[in-house]
Amino acid sequence: MDLRIFTEPQQGATYDTLLAVAKATEDLGFDAFFRSDHFLSMGSGDGLPGPTDAWLTLAGLARETRRIRLGTLMTAGTFRLPGVLAIQVAQVDQMSGGRVELGLGAGWFEQEHKAYGIPFPKEKFARLEEQLAIVTGLWETKPGDTFDFHGTYYDLTDSPALPKPAQSRIPVLIGGHGASRTPRLAAQYADEFNMPFASIEDSERQFGRVRAAAEAAGRKADDLVYSNALVVCVGKDDQEVARRAAVIGREVDELKANGLAGSPSEVVDKIGRYAETGSRRIYLQVLDLHDLDHLELISSQVQSQLS
Repeated sequence: MDLRIFTEPQQGATYDTLLAVAKATEDLGFDAFFRSDHFLSMGSGDGLPGPTDAWLTLAGLARETRRIRLGTLMTAGTFRLPGVLAIQVAQVDQMSGGRVELGLGAGWFEQEHKAYGIPFPKEKFARLEEQLAIVTGLWETKPGDTFDFHGTYYDLTDSPALPKPAQSRIPVLIGGHGASRTPRLAAQYADEFNMPFASIEDSERQFGRVRAAAEAAGRKADDLVYSNALVVCVGKDDQEVARRAAVIGREVDELKANGLAGSPSEVVDKIGRYAETGSRRIYLQVLDLHDLDHLELISSQVQSQLS
C-alpha cells in the first residue's frame, strides 16, 4: 500500500509552507506529494495568505526534491486550455526528471470561478473528454509529427506537440463518484482511478464499475491502479487525536467515520479494509500543514506497519 501526502493549499499556505511539507514527505519515506487545484478557500476559513497555483508550486518542488512523485488531485479542466496544460505538465515533468502525474477533473467549484473571472461552462464533462484526448494525444505524438484535433470545444491544427515529457507516459489520474461516464473515461484514458472521500462500500462499488468499464474497453482491469483519498488525523493517544481534530475544526467521531482517524493501529486496520476492496494507494489529506510531527507519527507508526 502506497501512502501519499495530499494537501489543500487554498485553505491558506505559502510556497515555503508547501516546500516544508514536501521535504518532510520525501525525508519520511512517503511515496508522493500531491496538492489540490483551487483558488478559493472553502468553509469558514479566511484562506490567508491566499491561494498558490498548483503547477507553479509543482515546478518549484520539482527542483527542490529528488525522489517523490508530484501531482494534482485534481487539476480543474476549467482553469487551463488543454494545449497549454500539456506544455505546463510536460515541462514540470522535465524539471523533475520524470516524477510528475496529472490528475485531471472537470472542475466544480463555481464560486472560485466567479471570484477570479474564470469562465464556468455548463458542458464541463464533455469538455473534459476532449481535454483528455488532446493532452494525451499531444504527449503521444512522435517528434517531427504534428497533432490535429477538431472537436466541439477545441480545435488544434498542425501542432508540433512539444515539449515532450521526460517519462514515456505521464500517469493520468481520473476520479469521482459518477456511475457511468466517469468509469468510461477512466477506462479510456486513466492509469489510475481515484475514489475521493468515500466509504469502503462505495469504493468497492465504484472500483467494480471501473474494472468492468476497462474490460469492456479491451483493457485488463488490473492495468489501472485503484486508490482512495481520505482525511487523516492520527494521534499517539485519544488526547492527541482530539487536539489534532480540533485544530482542523472537525469532530473525532466524524473523522473516524469518514476518514482515517484514531490511533496508529486503528488507522492501519482501516487502511487494510480499503485494501480489501482493491485499493493500492491512499492519498492522506493533511489539513494542518504546520504539524510536521503528524507526518512523522504516520511514517513511523502507520507506514512502517504497512510496509
